[in-house]
Amino acid sequence: MQKLVSLLLFLITQSVVAQQATNQWFKGNTHTHSYWSDGDDFPEMIMHWYKSHGYQFISLSDHNTLAEGEKWKQIPAHPFRQRRFNEYLEKYGKDWVTYKTDSTGLMEVKLKTFEEYAPLFEEKGKFLIMPAEEISDGYKGKPVHMNAINVKDVIQPKGGNSIAEVMQNNLDQVYAQRQRTGQPMFPHINHPNFEWAVKLEDMLELKGERFFEVYNGHPHVHNYGDSVTMGMEELWDKLQIHYIQQGKPLLYGLATDDAHNHLEYKISLSNPGRGWIMVKARELTASAIIESMEKGDFYASTGVELNQVSFSKNTLSVEVSPQEGVAYTIQFWGARKAGKAEADKRVLLKEIKGEKAMFKLTKKHLFVRAKVISSKFKENPYKEGDLETAWTQPVTIQPLTEMTLK
Repeated sequence: MQKLVSLLLFLITQSVVAQQATNQWFKGNTHTHSYWSDGDDFPEMIMHWYKSHGYQFISLSDHNTLAEGEKWKQIPAHPFRQRRFNEYLEKYGKDWVTYKTDSTGLMEVKLKTFEEYAPLFEEKGKFLIMPAEEISDGYKGKPVHMNAINVKDVIQPKGGNSIAEVMQNNLDQVYAQRQRTGQPMFPHINHPNFEWAVKLEDMLELKGERFFEVYNGHPHVHNYGDSVTMGMEELWDKLQIHYIQQGKPLLYGLATDDAHNHLEYKISLSNPGRGWIMVKARELTASAIIESMEKGDFYASTGVELNQVSFSKNTLSVEVSPQEGVAYTIQFWGARKAGKAEADKRVLLKEIKGEKAMFKLTKKHLFVRAKVISSKFKENPYKEGDLETAWTQPVTIQPLTEMTLK
């Protein structure tokens, strides 16, 4: 019996080691736009940009559509748009591009559907495209947006009688489709401060809220808040405290670029490459990526790369992949349980200068997450003066209720 137990322990250990050895980091973005809604470029040109810039997975998340059916796009007379059409035609050829001149004398192009353009770029183990939709809803003129990633069918905005109800109704629609189809998918709430629409109290009692954008590269989303409205990191931590106290699963933060402007690059435009996620997964498939994300096996970044993020023996460890001449500050943010002066408040628990750091949780901690700030200025930033940054996902030793989804 002892030999059998030893053999089983050995096999389990070897399996874990093998899994850890085969897991790898995949770079991806879950929020960007094309001519299928309010972006300014063709899906193929956008896919080419991400693939040629080191991304392994991408989702075009146009508003309330999945790039299916027939759609013609009138190409504006603006020189950038006209030049882009000519580049598109030259790159893909007349056998691929369908176009005509409309009654106003402007060019109209028939957009390629997801089923048409995806096979041009997808490569097993190298590049994955997950169909996505930005469910664009609202309440009393306030925008309420969330992305549905790897969605199978278009989800029509459901509406509701409050900001919170609109979010809940649309969260429920994504999970209902996931359960009905058996296809792995997940929602993430987008840019809460866009037009100052979504407040802390709107999100406190949500059910099934697992992901939101802690960073969005669009210049009008107010990532950092203002004198009266909290920024995304403070919102994240306050929601985290409340969710843990309720026994809910942890809330994870994404960075996205929310690119709309692909032809001209400047700080006032919404350009690609501003924010992304790095997911540690066993393989480059939608199911593996989503499985890892739901475990929190990913981090968000605007430029900082991490060699390692691990949570073992109640200790969160972070190791940066350093760039020459760049310095790093590693902060551990979290909250303590009731009983201290700073109880149930977000607090900077530890800060070090360097490329490696760790933080050990005790029973007095609700959660901890790491933020890594470099000394390197972000190229084409969301806001002038931004430094390249990374955010790990929160960890806890508190008992939580896990979501059980098919």
